[in-house]
Amino acid sequence: MKRIAIISDIHGNMPALEAVLEDIENRGIKTIFCLGDLAGKGPSSVEVVDKIREHCEVVLKGNWDYYMTEIDDNEVLIWHQKKLGVERLEYLKELPIYKEFYISGKLLRLCHASPNDLFHRVYLSTKQSERMKLFAATPTLNIEADVIGYGDIHGAHIDNFDGKTIFNVGSVGNPLEITQASYGIIEGKLNSKTESSFTISLARVPYDIDLAIEHVELTDMPEKKEYINELRTAVYRGSNA
Repeated sequence: MKRIAIISDIHGNMPALEAVLEDIENRGIKTIFCLGDLAGKGPSSVEVVDKIREHCEVVLKGNWDYYMTEIDDNEVLIWHQKKLGVERLEYLKELPIYKEFYISGKLLRLCHASPNDLFHRVYLSTKQSERMKLFAATPTLNIEADVIGYGDIHGAHIDNFDGKTIFNVGSVGNPLEITQASYGIIEGKLNSKTESSFTISLARVPYDIDLAIEHVELTDMPEKKEYINELRTAVYRGSNA
């Protein structure tokens, strides 16, 4: 049986990433996939990108990774872009947007938001026809997926419907449910088309929020107040808009 840790939405929060990597190591998991949004929001985009490149076997592109490489007239993005430098930005630009493979007889597809559209965002409350778009065939294998794992919405969950399974691994560095980092774990027979035991689980990891805030306070990063409030409360800054 193969166990894979799936992390997402680190958003430049190094204390949270280090806590999650330690938890993964303590569980004896050797393989880590990342579903994107490495940089932005938090102050440690450089360190996070380098750490992800060191530890993750698969890294996918998130919407913030796209913004970092395609938008050049936004104050927040420019601050992070200057820190990241040309080589790291080129790395983010070239990331794929999905990964799919068989595990325990199921075709599992991983993506940040959607495999065919980086900006197609779905929640538990999204109507089912929109959620089903995540299972649609991609050019790689040209068949519907059985299981979808994604990030993007910073809200971890597992749901089963119409013979399909969808799970969200939440956010490592910017959780918006409870003030703990979140990631997912899958376990099964990798690259097997024969149906067998398959597990999805979600892990919550406490981390040093005060240290993360200290890292922010030492910078001149734009939107510091909004980001710090999200770390302390796990409430999205646009929730009252």
